[in-house]
Amino acid sequence: MPCTVSLRRRGTWKHKRGVCTVRSSHNASRASRKLLGPQTQEAVQQRLRRGTAGARRRRCSGGEAGHRAASGPAGTGRGCGRPRRRSPPFFIPERAGGSRGRAAARLRRTAAARRRVGGAAGRPLRPGAGSALSPPRDGPPSPPPRPPWRSRRRTARRLPPTRRRRRPPPPPARRQHCRISDQETNGKNLTASSHDFSDPVYKEIAITNGYINRMTREELRSKLAEFKLETRGVKDVLKKRLKNYYKKQKLMQKEPINGDSCYDYICVVDFEATCEEGNPPEFVHEIIEFPIVLLNTRTLEIEDTFQQYVKPEINPKLSNFCISLTGITQDIVDKADTFPQVLQNVIEWMRQRELGTKYSYSMLTDGSWDMSKFLNIQCRISRIKYPSFAKKWINIRKSYGNFYKVPRNQTKLTIMLEKLGMNYDGRPHSGLDDSKNIARIAIRMLQDGCELRVNERMHAGQLMTVSSSAPLEGAPAPQMPRYRN
Repeated sequence: MPCTVSLRRRGTWKHKRGVCTVRSSHNASRASRKLLGPQTQEAVQQRLRRGTAGARRRRCSGGEAGHRAASGPAGTGRGCGRPRRRSPPFFIPERAGGSRGRAAARLRRTAAARRRVGGAAGRPLRPGAGSALSPPRDGPPSPPPRPPWRSRRRTARRLPPTRRRRRPPPPPARRQHCRISDQETNGKNLTASSHDFSDPVYKEIAITNGYINRMTREELRSKLAEFKLETRGVKDVLKKRLKNYYKKQKLMQKEPINGDSCYDYICVVDFEATCEEGNPPEFVHEIIEFPIVLLNTRTLEIEDTFQQYVKPEINPKLSNFCISLTGITQDIVDKADTFPQVLQNVIEWMRQRELGTKYSYSMLTDGSWDMSKFLNIQCRISRIKYPSFAKKWINIRKSYGNFYKVPRNQTKLTIMLEKLGMNYDGRPHSGLDDSKNIARIAIRMLQDGCELRVNERMHAGQLMTVSSSAPLEGAPAPQMPRYRN
């Protein structure tokens, strides 16, 4: 069966007749060897040679006549007097992907190389390039035009690497010794312009903090001992302690600290409640010990303590686990008063100390469970409203973590004492002993310059966080809450 092979410009035309399939001119030879027989293969090669020669004649002479003459030999009838579109030599599709795209790129480079060299066999003639339409010029040949497929960004001229200047490496840092005294910090190191800080005293504080950060643990302890400060604790605690001491001294020299910046007293509370081993979720916790430790924030001493046991109502019999954990026996709770009577005694004790009237104060707990859970549940069991003086309090775990920059899992009571270089004093899980140890942590934080302020509160029976930018307000005067209807 005779085979007819047709070619198209961009290689997108596909023609099949019998067993012949040819997609484009540049791979027609490969396709013919693979799919055509030996007789048809020779006819395909002749057809391709005729098409290439015709394209060359059309480029040289131009016009429709050349195209008609190249469409077929005279007398054969293959030209049919109609122009036939054939691929010019070295024509590559502008956009191609995959293996065809790589082959097209190779052929583009080959064609460009032939044009630069000026080979007569592979270079298409054009006006102004030594063709028959323009005479040859003397001198070196003109550079080839920019190919249309190349981007200007790619061909942008770049400076040679020899012209690029490299910055010299910075000199090695020299270890500076700590200088904290006033004579040293007020010297030549403070000659910078005053507009860097709102006040020159903050420049001195910043420079001193840099010296403290480069000190070793032994240097920190010796400097703290020089200022007669506590030298126990880990390195981060010692650095924070020394920074706050120096900051307080500098600010006091500039302007005396306002006495209303903190509370006069802090009431440390740590309830003990009924419990069972494993603490099942359906178990109701009732307060069985109500302790208070009164801390004076001016003298940083514990002035007074309060402790009373409470008789439970729902679970009057204590479990063995609760007795061994808290040390509170069954006889103690049997002889104790109920919660409303104990709360009334607490309020009377606070009124005698003139808390909320003459002196400002705030409640402080180790965590949020004491107020948001234990006291809240106990008030519902006893059918009384939540007391107003306990609606806001200081969560020392949050204050400790924010002040010393430690994660939440390092804010337990024993860990805080260990980080501050102190040991637990008393019996663990005893309400009064726990409150005393919490007060010791609060004293150390106040000595280090921490401003203990309310950070949690109860609103509509829900626990909420108090922003540090909120105004500093003390707890109201204690009053006995009313009974629920």
